[in-house]
Amino acid sequence: MIQYLKRNKIDIELYDACIQKSMNSRVYAFSWYLDCVADNWDVLVLNNYEAVMPLPWRRKIRLKYLYPPAWTQQLGIFSKENISEKLVLDFLDSIPKKFIKITVQLNSENSCSLLELEEKTNFILPLNTPKSELIKGFNKNRKRALKRAKATSFQIEKNINLTTFLNFYLGEDKDYELTLNQIETLNNLLKSNHKSIHVWGVKIDNQLVTGFVWLKSANRITYLLPIATLEAKQKGLPTLLISELINEFSNSEMILDLEGSMIKGVADFYKSFSAKKEVYYNFLKYNFL
Repeated sequence: MIQYLKRNKIDIELYDACIQKSMNSRVYAFSWYLDCVADNWDVLVLNNYEAVMPLPWRRKIRLKYLYPPAWTQQLGIFSKENISEKLVLDFLDSIPKKFIKITVQLNSENSCSLLELEEKTNFILPLNTPKSELIKGFNKNRKRALKRAKATSFQIEKNINLTTFLNFYLGEDKDYELTLNQIETLNNLLKSNHKSIHVWGVKIDNQLVTGFVWLKSANRITYLLPIATLEAKQKGLPTLLISELINEFSNSEMILDLEGSMIKGVADFYKSFSAKKEVYYNFLKYNFL
C-alpha cells in the first residue's frame, strides 16, 4: 500500500535509510537536502518504507503544486529493488489530487513507456579504473586544457570557505540569471554545513578564480555548482579541478555525476571527459479543479 505522509509524520530514520540503500540513490532525495532546498515537502511511502517518493511543493495563493526545487536534478521513486513501470504508475497515481500541477523530474530508473515523459540528458563517469586510464579517456580538447593549466602557477584548495565561495559565485558573470529564491536556497544549502558538502577551488596569487561545490553520498559524487572567471577558463583551470576530483576517487566504485545539460556547449564539455549519457525524465500533469 502506498500512503501519503506530511513532513512532520515521516519516520526520517526509515526514510533516509531507504534513500541510502536504494539502487538509484541520489543526494537530492535525502531529508537534510530537501529541508534546505524545498519550500515544503511531503512523501509517498510504499508499505514500511520499501520505496519512497518525495514530493516538494509550493503554494500560490491557496493552490498547491509540486515543483522541482533549485539545485535538484533528479527525484522520483527510490527503492533497493528494481523499479517496474507498474510501480512508477502506482506512485504517480497516488499523488494527492489537491496538487493542481505536478512537475517531477524522475530519476533515470523511473522510465515508463505508458507515460508521455520528456527525456533529459545527464552525464556520468564511472571511476572504477586507475586515474591514468580515466585521463587517457579525455578528448583532445580536455588534454590540451589540462596541459595549459599545469603550465600555470596556481594553488588548489580543497576546503574553500563557504561564504567566500558564495560571494565569488554571485559576483561572477554567468550566462543565466538567478532568482532571489534560488539565491536563498543556495545560501540555505551551503550554510547547512552538512558533511556531504565539499567546496574546492583554484587560486592564482591567493585569489579564487574557479571552484565548485560537490556532494558525496552513497556511491555517487555529484558535481553540483561550478563557477570560473574568464581567465580561469582560458587557462584550463576548470578542467584541472575536475581532473583532480577524478584523481581523488579513481579506482573506486564511485560514479561522478556531472549533472549534464540540455545546452550543447555545456553537454559537449562534460562528454569530453569521456562521460556517458544518462537519461532522466520530466513528468508533467495538471489536475483541473
